[in-house]
Amino acid sequence: MHQIAPDDVALLEALLTTFGEAFDEVETYNGNRPSVAYLKRLLNSGYFIGIAAVQDSKVVSGIAAYELMKFEQERSEIYIYDLAIAATHRRKGIATALIQKLKQIAQDRGAYVIFVQADLGDEPAIALYTKLGIREEVLHFDIAVENGNRTAQ
Repeated sequence: MHQIAPDDVALLEALLTTFGEAFDEVETYNGNRPSVAYLKRLLNSGYFIGIAAVQDSKVVSGIAAYELMKFEQERSEIYIYDLAIAATHRRKGIATALIQKLKQIAQDRGAYVIFVQADLGDEPAIALYTKLGIREEVLHFDIAVENGNRTAQ
């Protein structure tokens, strides 16, 4: 497991490719890929955490996470935004190892919790997260931003 360093844009781009293939959303992850300058800013932001699992010089899985600084106390939370494993590498403990690596990073940053959401029906993700954490029933809402690219569904 490799934490993606601030100067390793190529590894982040390879992770984007892996996400697109693993989620069967190639266009989403590769059709309008951010510029190198944007990716460098993201990697240098301090709040983005990328972790990649590499085998035979190819990214086979990874995590994209964000550290969220809290305002009510001096602490932070880590949000797993994406976690994907290439189809040929599933059921080998890689996802658990990625989360263990993220737990180390979270501890080093003084975070008090890691959280993630899973879609109903995504039984492999639900099983993984149930094994590692406490399940909470919540509702998720997308709120459209005026003049933005995201629309309510």
